[in-house]
Amino acid sequence: MTMTGVLDTGALADCLTSIGLPHWPDALRPLLKTRMSCRGHGDYERWLEILKALPEAASDQKELRELLLGLSPWRKGPFSIQGIEIDAEWRSDRKWGRLAKAILPLEDRTVLDVGCGNGYYALRMRKAGARTVIGIDPTLLYVMQFLAVNTFERDSFTFVLPLRLEEMPNAKNKFDTTFSMGVLYHQRAPIEHLRRLKTTLRPGGQLVLETIFVPGEESCACTPKDRYARMRNVWLLPTIAELTTWLRRTGYRDIEIIDRSITTMDEQRSTEWMPFESLREALDPDDPSKTVEGWPAPRRVVVSAISA
Repeated sequence: MTMTGVLDTGALADCLTSIGLPHWPDALRPLLKTRMSCRGHGDYERWLEILKALPEAASDQKELRELLLGLSPWRKGPFSIQGIEIDAEWRSDRKWGRLAKAILPLEDRTVLDVGCGNGYYALRMRKAGARTVIGIDPTLLYVMQFLAVNTFERDSFTFVLPLRLEEMPNAKNKFDTTFSMGVLYHQRAPIEHLRRLKTTLRPGGQLVLETIFVPGEESCACTPKDRYARMRNVWLLPTIAELTTWLRRTGYRDIEIIDRSITTMDEQRSTEWMPFESLREALDPDDPSKTVEGWPAPRRVVVSAISA
């Protein structure tokens, strides 16, 4: 493989081969050629020019800041780049803090991060000792944001690729740990998503799943008629009991609830780096325990499960 824009596909090929995925480079070539181009997004050339300008701007904070702002909106963070503090919409460091000590140690593990966004968690996984982290996310802007950050991180064992789980070449039993955070409730077929995640894991590998749940002791799931917290693409919101059933039925064991939390407007909010509407606008102004549609405000659960 050769360079595709600023994605070093040669280094990617070497990395994939080292973790037992030598067939991926050829399988990915046509998809990357399409996605990492103007056909993938109309702003690709503008984003590409920003990435090319970053190295020379490293010593000029004002110019560097303007370039990084040109890749807005930044959803996950924070990042600190050459003294520039990127205050993203999500204080993702708080979520990481809630789960990092509860999961299996990542030292020398091969990790897949599904729906990884701009790679914030992927980079945290690498700093926690993961040998290699492959992140996938269909949103091209997030891939470009990761490439911008990695211009300065220079991590040659972490990659963010512009694809969905169902587009991923065969990776049966190749990963020690698979993360899926903030993805399940966007799936029309969540049980199929759990099955696909399981195929990526070696026997005994760990799934770390984070999703929105609805309160209640019964085993059931709800489907919003139109939107949930102003999001159109929310399909099924399970209780924790139902989520646990899904995991058992799809072949996981040792299911453990790592964390439960209510998302706050301090953890998810509008900033200069993400100036659009955020959680505040999604909640009922008279009763922030509910969404504007009348649903319970977002509650999130982090679950660990082992591939049987």
